[in-house]
Amino acid sequence: MKAWSPAAWLVIALAAAPANAQTMPPQEYMDRARELLAELIEIDTTDSERGDNTVAAHAMADALLEAGFPEQDVQVLVPSDAPTKGNLVARYRGRDSSLKPILLLAHIDVVEALPEDWSSDLNPFEFLERGDYYYGRGVTDNKDEAAIYIANFIRMRREGFVPDRDIVLALTADEEGGPRNGVEFLLAEHRDLIDAAYALNEGGGGMERDGRKISNNVQAAEKKFLSFYFTATNPGGHSSVPVEKNAIYDLSQALLAVQAYDFPVMLHAVTEEFFGGSADLVGGEMGEAMRRIVANPADAQAATTLSADPGYNSRLRTTCVATLLEGGHAQNALPQLARANVNCRIFPTHDPAEVQARLQELARPFDVTVEARGSATPSPPSPLTSEVLGPIERVTEQMWPGVKVLPVMSTGATDGLYLRREGIPVYGVSGLFRPMDDNRAHGQDERILIQHFYEGQEFLYRLVKALTGGGIA
Repeated sequence: MKAWSPAAWLVIALAAAPANAQTMPPQEYMDRARELLAELIEIDTTDSERGDNTVAAHAMADALLEAGFPEQDVQVLVPSDAPTKGNLVARYRGRDSSLKPILLLAHIDVVEALPEDWSSDLNPFEFLERGDYYYGRGVTDNKDEAAIYIANFIRMRREGFVPDRDIVLALTADEEGGPRNGVEFLLAEHRDLIDAAYALNEGGGGMERDGRKISNNVQAAEKKFLSFYFTATNPGGHSSVPVEKNAIYDLSQALLAVQAYDFPVMLHAVTEEFFGGSADLVGGEMGEAMRRIVANPADAQAATTLSADPGYNSRLRTTCVATLLEGGHAQNALPQLARANVNCRIFPTHDPAEVQARLQELARPFDVTVEARGSATPSPPSPLTSEVLGPIERVTEQMWPGVKVLPVMSTGATDGLYLRREGIPVYGVSGLFRPMDDNRAHGQDERILIQHFYEGQEFLYRLVKALTGGGIA
């Protein structure tokens, strides 16, 4: 297919958009966002010997300094014990320093990607355009938003925009794993630089089906992460003389008990809004089940219908699943130990101690012990305030008339949990749409539709201005 330039994409998007909705930024800022994204993609920021988040943080800092931001407002902060885990914190000054700023958060580390695992004409650490898409590790998770925020900071400064409060941008390390999570580091050692009324982060984004935008999702909650060791022990013996009691069999039965068990349905304000708002979009039997579960969380038939879909099931309750397995010590010996890792994604309002107690009840008949591996990080849902949701809804309607804004709870984890734990509400919102059947984050041939990238850039530009006294252009 023909490779289209950003200018060509602007023409195409304007031709396809409603008469009152321009969904692309001015050409010079599209070009700048593309340059920044390409630069980030080609800096390896994996948690590996070759990865270096500090290099990427400095590259983005240089872009802001070249655009005229004061040096004192652009800082690369590096943990003393982790020289490759640097983080960028930049401040866009507003009129009233007594107002708490808003925080724009994106991580610039990425998960590992091996070139041999990708298609032969693609390299995960080379920014490439193929047809309608940009390719590269991080184009959807989360270097796209990092590049957009830098480009939008530059645009707002050149346009002379003065917000009513400061806007803080943090591009961080080790969200995808690694020993030195950037948000934890900043909260622990530089809290004053990122303290905010609330934060915008990844975790939301738009859903698109068959080329039609369905909803613009706002992540306002996420589940807690905690794994447990299930352990069975036995005196063992020679495999030529088997006995009924066997550590592997005991462990297997305990795991099957977990598989067969459903934790109770739980709802909070965010998931009530999600199911209630999704009912009309989904329709049919599933949509009706959504209405009924919101009206009555104890409706067993509605819960059964929704639980048939893994995505809806995971938003109804705490879930636990076996993910790792080890056992035995020799092929000719009865096992003396068998162990499994059971990973739980715990509903925000569910006490992890209750989860462990229930798992132990399931495992006890088989003489299997259950031990928590660490502790779950509290992550209270963020309030669905009109101060934040109102501008999101207005900008969404302006750019994509009729598209619904839908609060959601993530079943996975983001850096938002560290901020929520410290009392800073977080809203995952980007205006970056993705086809519902083509999510390649963390996977082979990660890609983003070019049109979606630039629409997200314009959406976040308008939203940040709307949240900071700039109205909606």
